[in-house]
Amino acid sequence: MSSNYKSFSIELGGRTLTVDVGRVAAQANGAALMHYGDTVVLSTATSSEKPRDGIDFFPLSVEFEEKMYAVGKIPGGFNKREGKASENAVLTARVIDRPMRPLFPKDYRNDVTLNNLVMSVDPACRPELVAMLGSAIAASISDIPFDGPCAMTQMGLVDGEFIVNPSQEQWKKGDLQLTVASTGGKVIMIEAGAKEVKEDVMIDAIYRCHEINLKLIEFINGIVAEVGKEKKAYESCAVPEELFEAMRAVVTPEEMEEAVFTDVKQVREENIRRVTEKLAEAFADNEEWLALLPDAVYQYQKKTVRKMILKDHKRPDGRDIRQIRPLAAEIDLLPRVHGSAMFTRGQTQICTVTTLAPLSEAQRIDGLDENEVSKRYMHHYNFPSYSVGETKPSRGPGRREIGHGALAEKALVPVLPTEEEFPYAIRTVSETLESNGSTSQASICASTMSLMAAGVPIKKPVAGISCGLVTGDTDDDYIVLTDIQGLEDFFGDMDFKVAGTHDGITAIQMDIKIHGLTRPIVEEAIARTKEAREYILTEVMEPCIAKPRETVSQYAPKIIQISIDPQKIGDVVGQRGKTINTIIERTGVKIDITDDGNVSVCGTDQAMMDKAIGMIRTIVTDFEEGMILTGEVVSIKEFGAFIEFAPGKEGLVHISKIAKERIAHVEDRLTLGDKVTVVCLGKDKQGRLSFSMKDVGRYQSC
Repeated sequence: MSSNYKSFSIELGGRTLTVDVGRVAAQANGAALMHYGDTVVLSTATSSEKPRDGIDFFPLSVEFEEKMYAVGKIPGGFNKREGKASENAVLTARVIDRPMRPLFPKDYRNDVTLNNLVMSVDPACRPELVAMLGSAIAASISDIPFDGPCAMTQMGLVDGEFIVNPSQEQWKKGDLQLTVASTGGKVIMIEAGAKEVKEDVMIDAIYRCHEINLKLIEFINGIVAEVGKEKKAYESCAVPEELFEAMRAVVTPEEMEEAVFTDVKQVREENIRRVTEKLAEAFADNEEWLALLPDAVYQYQKKTVRKMILKDHKRPDGRDIRQIRPLAAEIDLLPRVHGSAMFTRGQTQICTVTTLAPLSEAQRIDGLDENEVSKRYMHHYNFPSYSVGETKPSRGPGRREIGHGALAEKALVPVLPTEEEFPYAIRTVSETLESNGSTSQASICASTMSLMAAGVPIKKPVAGISCGLVTGDTDDDYIVLTDIQGLEDFFGDMDFKVAGTHDGITAIQMDIKIHGLTRPIVEEAIARTKEAREYILTEVMEPCIAKPRETVSQYAPKIIQISIDPQKIGDVVGQRGKTINTIIERTGVKIDITDDGNVSVCGTDQAMMDKAIGMIRTIVTDFEEGMILTGEVVSIKEFGAFIEFAPGKEGLVHISKIAKERIAHVEDRLTLGDKVTVVCLGKDKQGRLSFSMKDVGRYQSC
C-alpha cells in the first residue's frame, strides 16, 4: 500500500462515508475510493496533456460503469459480460455531468474523463450518490483546473417525512426522488421525480439538501487541503478581446441586434450567416482570426442577446418576459395507432404515439437494483436532424435522447393507473418534428394527451414548461424568462424544467452554465413554471381532451383478467406448456399468468378472448355430479367416446350413456369433431370422471 494513502470519514444520513485517497489508481490525475455502507465506488479524474485541436467546446466525458459482480450476478446475454451502458448508467452520468461541467474553465480544451466504477452495492446506500460525490472529490484533489468543490445530496419523502440519502427501496416507493448539487454558496443542479409534491415542500426539500451539501463541501475542502494537487496551468482557447473590438468596428452592436431580433429561427440563421461572411471578408488576411471567427461570432451573438434581455428587457422574438409562445394541441392524427397527439409551442412541435400491449411485453431490466427486473411504462424520445433543418444519418438514441425520454417518463409515472386498474404495458414515443427549445417539456404535454386519447385512465393531466435566466454582475441583477426558445437556452445561464399537474410537481430538471443560483431565483423559477403550467393545462390541453377516453382503441388489444387457484396453474400451463400453447393456437390470444393466480388474456377478437377464458375456467373446474358441459368428440373407442372440454381436460361417455335406446356402435351416433352436451355423473369405481349424454335432460329439469 502506498505511503501516500490517507482515509477520511464523515457521518452522512446516519451512515459513514469514507474516502480513501492514494490507495488505488495512483496514475490517474485524481482518484477516490468511496465507501458508503457496503457500497464501494472507484471515482477517477483524468485529463489529456494537450488540448484537442479544432474544437470550440470543453470535451468532458462522464462514465458510470455498472459491474454485475457488484450485486453477485453474472451478466445475461450470450457473451456473459457487461455491454453498452444501461439507461440508468447514462442517466447517472448526465446527473454528474450537469453540475460539474460549468465548474471547469470555459476555454479549457483538454479531454477530461470522470469515471465511476461500481464495485460493490449495498441496497441501503445507492451507488449513484456515491459516484456523484466521488467524481466531485476526484476532480477537486486532482491537478485538473476545476473551480470546485461541489457536493450532492439526495432526499426522499416517505410517509410525510424527509429521508436523507434514502435506500433503494425508500427511493422507489417514496413520494420524492430529489438530487441537489451545490457549490459553497449556491445550488447548481436539481433533478427530481415526485408524486405531485407541492411547490413549497419542494423548495424546503431542495434547501435541506443544500444545507447538507455545505457540510460536505467543508469536508471535501479538508481533503483537498491535505492531499490535493496543485492545479495545472493550461493553454487558454479564449477569443482575444482585440478580435471582438475589430468585429464591432465591422458589424456594430446595433447591426448584430437587428440580425438576432426575430422569432423565426431560419431568418436569424440566415442573418448570422451574412454577418459571418462580412466579417470573414474583412479579416481575409488574418488566418489566426479566421480560425477563431466561428466561436467569436457565437460569443458576439451571446453578448448581444444577454444585453438585450438583461438591460432592455427585450427578447429576440419580441415576447414579454412572462409570455409563452403560441400554443396548439390536437389528437388522433394517426388513424391506426392506439393513441396519438401533437403539441406545438412556437417552433417546437412534438407528436407522441401511445402503444398498448399485454404486461408480458414490459421491458426487462438487467441492472444493479435486485428488486427492479421489469418496467411497465416506457417513454422514448427521438430527435431527428430534420427537426432543426439539418441533415445527418440516424445512429439511434444518444445520451440526450435517453435523458429527455427518461425525464418525460418520470413526469408521467405518478399519474399512471396501477396494473390492477389497467393491466397493460404502455409505450409512448415522442417524435420531435420541429425544435426550437424545450422539446422535452413539449413531449410531456403531447404524451399526456396521447395517453388520454388511447384510453389510458391517467389520474390527472401533466404539463411541462421551462424557464431560463440571464444574470448580471451581482446576485440581484437577473431576469427569469418563461418558456425559453433555443437561442435563450444557448446564450442564457439556466434551463429550469418543471412538469406537474394542477396539484403539484411530478418532475424537475435544472442545469445551469454559471456557478450557482440564489434562493430567490430558484423560488421565482418554480413559481413561474407553476403559473405557465396552469395556463397550458387550462387553456390548451384540456380544451383539446379533458379526460381519458372510456375505452381503448378498436385497434388496441383488449385484456380480460380472472383469478384462479394458484394450485391449478400447472393444469393451465400443462406439461412443457402444451395446454396453454394449445389455447393460444386455437384462439390467437396472448396469456399471462402470475404466481398468485392472476390470469390476463389479451387479444383483439372478443369472441376468441371469451373462448380462451372459457377454456381456462373449464380446466380449473373440479367437475361434480350434475354439472352440464359442452365439449368435442376427440376419440372414439368400442366402449365409448372421449369428450374434450378444454385442452388437456377430457372425460369418457360410456356407450351405454350416449342414447336412451341401446346402440351397437358408438359411430352410430357420434363422429370425431362433433360438439355434444353432457352431464357429469361423478366418479366411477376406478376414480375416473364419468359423463352422460342421455341424462342431460333429466338433470336440466331438476
